[in-house]
Amino acid sequence: MAPTDFKKLGLAVVETELASVEQLKQRIDDSFAQACELMFACKGRIVVTGMGKSGHIAGKIAATLASTGSPAFFVHPGEASHGDLGMITPNDVVLALSNSGNTEEILTIVPIIKRLGVPLISMTGSTDSPLATEATINLDVSVEKEACPLGLAPTSSTTVALVMGDALAVALLDARGFTEEDFALSHPGGSLGRRLLLHVSDIMHTGEGIPRISPDASISEALLEMSSKGMGMTAIVDQDDRVLGIYTDGDLRRTLDKKIDLQHTRIDQVMTENCKTVDTQDLAALVLKLMEDAKINGALVTDADNRLIGALNMHDLLRAGVM
Repeated sequence: MAPTDFKKLGLAVVETELASVEQLKQRIDDSFAQACELMFACKGRIVVTGMGKSGHIAGKIAATLASTGSPAFFVHPGEASHGDLGMITPNDVVLALSNSGNTEEILTIVPIIKRLGVPLISMTGSTDSPLATEATINLDVSVEKEACPLGLAPTSSTTVALVMGDALAVALLDARGFTEEDFALSHPGGSLGRRLLLHVSDIMHTGEGIPRISPDASISEALLEMSSKGMGMTAIVDQDDRVLGIYTDGDLRRTLDKKIDLQHTRIDQVMTENCKTVDTQDLAALVLKLMEDAKINGALVTDADNRLIGALNMHDLLRAGVM
């Protein structure tokens, strides 16, 4: 086949699935709202189940719910009838996915779910199917046709089910007042979690690791301090450790351009006064933005009295995974 044929076939799939998702707008109705209310009021977990390709979608929906403030997990319907039904408690809500609504493994466990008095939300492609009929609430995820030209492989139907699951999860997220920090707490190992949870106090240099020097020191003495601490800068502080200014690699280049005597010139004559400082509780991600906006590579950390308590640079942010 020619490349143009592959492009044409791919475009046809995208257009078919887009049309199916567009039709889903009409299904965000009272049934959708009632399903959200049941899950919002759930005192236990949202148990999501599905077989085959629907099972893969169900697993993703469960993961999305769990990561956005609605405790959820996936149960394989085949395993459920061999002991895993014990995972379901009367405080739970069950969300079952089946495009046909006739999936035997799911229908087998429906009587047990109903006996427990657990609300059953179904997501089916047939509103008069056995599963839809037995459910407390049915969400219509039917499609006019699959994107597969044979009409066999689940394509449009799984896409629509996934979008409906996302709609449920995000609606619940908003209803629960779920915040960025809440999201980060459930993703501490990811870059998003690091960006949203990491504070300056977690990564700053402290104690003897902070480059600092008195205002009467020479430029050459400042350079020795910068070299020994390896941060590309040094703070200039008074006898009470209050920050008077900062001297950086960039300041050194400007000093050299002016042919200033490094041995005899005091550092307070060439330092940058009124330098930007940050607080220990500032988010590292916000400090990164501050440094990028100001085009600086480091920042000093001070307390409420402008006393030096820490320092950090771009390398620290990089090592921490903030960048």
